[in-house]
Amino acid sequence: MMRWLVAGACVLAAVGTAHAHHSISGYYNTSQEVTIDGVIAAFQFVNPHPYLVVDVRRNGAPERWELEMDNRFELAQIGFTETTLRPGDRIVVIGSPAHREPRRMYIQRLDRPADGFSYHQVGNRPQLRSQGRSRF
Repeated sequence: MMRWLVAGACVLAAVGTAHAHHSISGYYNTSQEVTIDGVIAAFQFVNPHPYLVVDVRRNGAPERWELEMDNRFELAQIGFTETTLRPGDRIVVIGSPAHREPRRMYIQRLDRPADGFSYHQVGNRPQLRSQGRSRF
């Protein structure tokens, strides 16, 4: 009986972990693209996925967007740090909108026109290109 309880607890723990780390297509509509142009209000370089808070003006009205990125470990491997993106930076972002939350998206491409910085999520691999600003 104790073995069945332990086995059941392990299954529940595994299901909870799998649910906590969502699939991109399960949370975001990967068949749609949204483009926003705005100014970074905050950049949180946290686990498991860094995110940006961006202030956008659409149709003359201010909007606050939350943008999720690839996992922190892979971003750090390509050179991202907590200072790569800074409050006040103007960015243009293309991404997949969330299924249920307005003004939330998963970043597929992020460009910072001021210096040519560009981040792309290509399949499962992030890619980075930077011109102008020193290497993070």
